[in-house]
Amino acid sequence: MKYGQYTAVAAALLLALPASARDVSETLDAAPDGRVKISNVSGSIDVRGWSRSAVEVTGELGDDVEDLILDRSGDTVRIKVKVPERSGRFTDASADLVIQVPERSAIEVAAVSADIEVRAVNGEQSLRAVSGDIDAEAFAEDIDVETVSGDIELRGDGAAAHAVLRSVSGDVSGERIAGELVATSVSGDLGIIDAALSRGDFETVNGDVTVRMTLLRDGRVDAETVNGDVNFEFDGDLSAEFDIDTFNGEIDNCFGPKARRTSEYAPGWELRFAHGGGDGRVRVKTLNGGVNICTD
Repeated sequence: MKYGQYTAVAAALLLALPASARDVSETLDAAPDGRVKISNVSGSIDVRGWSRSAVEVTGELGDDVEDLILDRSGDTVRIKVKVPERSGRFTDASADLVIQVPERSAIEVAAVSADIEVRAVNGEQSLRAVSGDIDAEAFAEDIDVETVSGDIELRGDGAAAHAVLRSVSGDVSGERIAGELVATSVSGDLGIIDAALSRGDFETVNGDVTVRMTLLRDGRVDAETVNGDVNFEFDGDLSAEFDIDTFNGEIDNCFGPKARRTSEYAPGWELRFAHGGGDGRVRVKTLNGGVNICTD
């Protein structure tokens, strides 16, 4: 083979090799308490709060990512990974991003197939994924988290806020959440510890509900499962009316009266009583599952 032929073959081989992922590093001035909107189809999104009035994006873009859009309109910064309208099966349109935002920012994160992690962001948060886990911290501001297929983990700081955690297929867990909490899963367990609640709503179709909480004065907590147990442990002073029903499961109560059967011919149990001054309310219903309530 002649030299020219060798050169042509080598060039063809180089063209056939996949290109390496592209590094990205961009910075944009931002309002200290503005809004940051982030969109990424696949990969990962890691958001970190810092003391600077700027947004910084670093990470890697897949071979087939068309562009990384970083722009600002007023107090809103937009970050978007632009991918081909029709991505083939073997294209690499993913992006792994680390995003620094002003710590008082409100953030909106949307992903299709990507994990989301948020740390040290003090503003409101809206986090959405179709297929991916979401791991976040919240500090006295409202947070709304939803994933179709993935787990959710939230850590609060004990300050009152409104938190909504929803997963279709995945577990939901949280700690030190205070104020109002809604946590639901179609197929997954709910596990909440060290909560201080004025309002709590917990619901699963196939999964257990386990909550260790302080029920605040005049607080209200509701739990409902189709196939799953409910376990409530109350810390501190407790003052509430209890209304508990199971269709196919027993009720275990470590304080107050014992449950009674709804019928001598049916498997259901019920328990209704007031504890303390009866200021708050605890309501539990299960179809196929038991209920356990206890105090520390």
